[in-house]
Amino acid sequence: MATYEEIERTREQTARQQTQRRRNGRELVIEGLILIAGVSVIIIITLIFLFLLKEGLPAFTSQPISTFWGRRWYPVEEMYGLLPLLVGSLLVTLGAVVIAVPLGLTTAVYLGEFAPDWLREILKPLIEVLAGIPSIVLGFLGWVALAPLIQNMGAPTGLTAFTGSLILAYMALPTIISITEDALYAVPKEYRDGSLAIGATHWQTVWRVVLPAARSGIVIAIMLGVGRAIGETMAVMLVTGNAANIPELGPGMMFQPIRTMTATIAAEMGEVAQGSTHYSVLFAIGIVLFIITFLVNTLATRLVGGRPQQRGAQL
Repeated sequence: MATYEEIERTREQTARQQTQRRRNGRELVIEGLILIAGVSVIIIITLIFLFLLKEGLPAFTSQPISTFWGRRWYPVEEMYGLLPLLVGSLLVTLGAVVIAVPLGLTTAVYLGEFAPDWLREILKPLIEVLAGIPSIVLGFLGWVALAPLIQNMGAPTGLTAFTGSLILAYMALPTIISITEDALYAVPKEYRDGSLAIGATHWQTVWRVVLPAARSGIVIAIMLGVGRAIGETMAVMLVTGNAANIPELGPGMMFQPIRTMTATIAAEMGEVAQGSTHYSVLFAIGIVLFIITFLVNTLATRLVGGRPQQRGAQL
């Protein structure tokens, strides 16, 4: 007959096996859901790109490629020069990046490394709430309140590329600040303690240790902010003047009306006949935007993925 200890060991072993089977079952379900979600995202993105190709490729076959490098966008006369739209998009995006990145990084560093706990607990939720404001509301506020201020500064009109850059910078700031602050928080405390132990000041520790260690998260934050600026539509359409021309080079370049690619699609898609050349060209603009976004994401991946290997090789 089995002893009492053997019976107990058998029961414990059986219980552990049942627990392990349940755990393995839950893990299989979770892994399956993650796999389905990942594959679904890839399929959806592929279908979107294929749809853009289906609707946009006729524009490249019906018009000479040189047409799209023209300096004039006037579909009524079948002038589909994308250069003014490209310049407008790049100008307003670069302006937003120049404003938002330094301000966002410095704010995140202050919140993550210098602000007292009580102030951080107040400011962090407020900054995250800003990300939930609808873009159309921000565009309306920029049109009503910000544009007159810029015009009073001496600009011919308040609806300019600079106005759009300010609105886009404001919209990108919550993303840059939140993700950068999280990246700084993820840096191990031992890094800070080790730096302070060898005599570095708090600022030297932040500048030479914490920021380099959080570089991957900071790059992701900046790229997400850039993506928000590139893809914004309604706010930009309201505050940039919607003038499809190339601004004149000079000190006042940012204070001239422009039109972005996204605003062009939003403003004209409802007015064109399906299957027309104008209709296909608008989808061709979507293809260009898709490619630009893909290049931005690829650049971010290279920047984030290449750094650890280089550091490991140096060590």
